[in-house]
Amino acid sequence: MNENMQKKVERGVYFSLGAYIFLSIVKLAAGWKFSSDALVADGLNNATDIVASVAVLIGLKISRKPADDDHPYGHLRAETIASMVASFIMVVIGLQVLISSVKKIFAGTGEEPSFLAAAVAVFSGVVMIVIYAMNMKTAKETDSQGLKAAALDNRSDALVSFGAAVGIAGSQIGLPWLDSAAAVLVGLIIIKTGWDIFSETSHNLSDGFDYEEGKTMEKQIKSVSGVETVGDLKARKHGNRAIIDVTITVDPQLNVVESHDITERVEDLLKEAYRVESIQVHVEPHSKDKKTE
Repeated sequence: MNENMQKKVERGVYFSLGAYIFLSIVKLAAGWKFSSDALVADGLNNATDIVASVAVLIGLKISRKPADDDHPYGHLRAETIASMVASFIMVVIGLQVLISSVKKIFAGTGEEPSFLAAAVAVFSGVVMIVIYAMNMKTAKETDSQGLKAAALDNRSDALVSFGAAVGIAGSQIGLPWLDSAAAVLVGLIIIKTGWDIFSETSHNLSDGFDYEEGKTMEKQIKSVSGVETVGDLKARKHGNRAIIDVTITVDPQLNVVESHDITERVEDLLKEAYRVESIQVHVEPHSKDKKTE
């Protein structure tokens, strides 16, 4: 990721962090003042987002460090690790909110919250939808896992706020337990978001790579002039970039220079189509006796 893209990603995370600090204070204060469990749960959710955003920022800072003796591929995976840490925080807080809300429902201690709490929740939801749209746009442009995780969290925060507003509004019609029920939904959404982020980051950290993307990559390599077949193709994510290792076969009558030119064309194609950290193209002579791909 170049310097300009890095700054765009960090700007998005800082923007989210500022919104979380402001909204968590507003929601917690309003939730306690207006007796809304759902709004307090939403505020706690944003408080965890502050910690998660800081973790992502630290990961982004570390990922900018150049390669060294211990990290020959650089430190790009620090961003992925930070996203995983954020997912753990979300799941833990989500469980706390869920357990607390379920206890209040069964205890029957629900107190009717003020309608002003619903107004605060709607305002928060609108703010987070705007931030989600901005961050997701930047995440797609930069292929940043950290910012994508932040954007998905922004979206879940918006849904949480709107859900809280519905619960608070419902309590106004004589169903005070609906506010606590909305808090339960908040907890479930937090847990689901954390699990989704964990699934993606763990897949990437275990050198997983999207199967369909790999098949598309194989077809692109086959389309390069001079490539007879694609033998072994391996790819894995390294932060927001890919490490690709591929074996191709070429006409055995070609000399070293001609074979090298083919590998250069393969590398140029992959660099243009993907964000690549490293490419290794191995060349073998094509044999018609071998089974082709």
